[in-house]
Amino acid sequence: MNILRTIRVSLRALNRNKMRSFLTALGIIIGVGAVIAMVSIGQGAKSGIEQKFEAMGTNLLFVQPGSRSYKGRHGGGGTYANLTPDDAKAILEKADAVQYISPSVSARAQVIYGNKNWNTSIQGVGEKYPEIRNWEVEDGIFFDEIMVKSGQKVCVLGSEVNENLFEGADPIGQIIRIKKIPFRVIGVLKSKGESGGWFSRDDMIAVPYTTAQKRIIGRSDRINSIDVSAVSADRTAEATAQIEEIMRIRHKIAPGAEDDFHVRNMSDVAESFAESTKILTILLGGIASISLLVGGIGIMNIMLVSVTERIREIGIRMSVGAREKDILFQFLTEAIVLSVMGGILGILLGTGSSKLISHFSGMTTLVSIGSILLAFIFSASVGIFFGFYPARKASKLDPIEALRYE
Repeated sequence: MNILRTIRVSLRALNRNKMRSFLTALGIIIGVGAVIAMVSIGQGAKSGIEQKFEAMGTNLLFVQPGSRSYKGRHGGGGTYANLTPDDAKAILEKADAVQYISPSVSARAQVIYGNKNWNTSIQGVGEKYPEIRNWEVEDGIFFDEIMVKSGQKVCVLGSEVNENLFEGADPIGQIIRIKKIPFRVIGVLKSKGESGGWFSRDDMIAVPYTTAQKRIIGRSDRINSIDVSAVSADRTAEATAQIEEIMRIRHKIAPGAEDDFHVRNMSDVAESFAESTKILTILLGGIASISLLVGGIGIMNIMLVSVTERIREIGIRMSVGAREKDILFQFLTEAIVLSVMGGILGILLGTGSSKLISHFSGMTTLVSIGSILLAFIFSASVGIFFGFYPARKASKLDPIEALRYE
């Protein structure tokens, strides 16, 4: 039988029951649409996380305090304040895989300008903080080494703090009060947005860490952490090893003893998040694929009904010369046409749903060509798999019994 003729016959057969054909394909439409929408959410989450880590820099390292035991009680990581500015200086001088360092302290405080006030994060950092964090200054300047060493009362505003305190007015040169201490605004950082959906990175004020230690925290011999930028992403492992060796020597840690500090590598963290989002994407796609299975069962059910309804037609076709494989191919074509048409409409539904989800929820979604092709191939495979049994049943009918069927 001619393939094009078979397709035309199949289309005419499906056209005779438009509503039933549409409802049969609806399971495939919803299944394909759900797969594309769910996978786009997972891929969008992965892309968003990768962009955030890329903006931070994959050559970024953090040296943080470790833990210690006291009278049988073991504190968690970060409970032991044992890092000093001299540790940061030693790392910069002795680790050739390290490019920049920035000692870091932090606190929260109420900030006042005129009759406006705002509670925000105060980050005491070094002069290389923008280079380490890939954070550009939008207006004004960042404080330099001299300002840090002399502990000057200057600050650089995050964009959210700038908006809330100055509401579009020029902040450069203005005086704000942090814990009632006057600070001169010398710059404004570019907006970076939210960090993982939990807090805004722009809701902060950067001040020299020496100033924060003396004026805001009141403790000048300890720092919370050390931000480190490796020479390149390829040398982060080397930089980590050098930092660990330097810190163990400085802190007089015996061979085999537990470190009293941690070195976190952002490349490892980025890979961990990427793996998590990959698993999430597979999970979402797998759950959505169940609806494709249900749609396939619907196709099988309707095709079996169609075979029963058209037994006399099958008998007539066989009596005028149609072979088993012609009948098989005809009914299999009908099932494939249903699933392929459902797949095409499902692709449109899934793509549109992804855009609507992104528009109304603010979530990042990413529809890839790979997910579209996968969903389309899977829908066609569903038609072949679930349409084969009804088609084979039709082809195996006895022509004489089929003609007698009422």
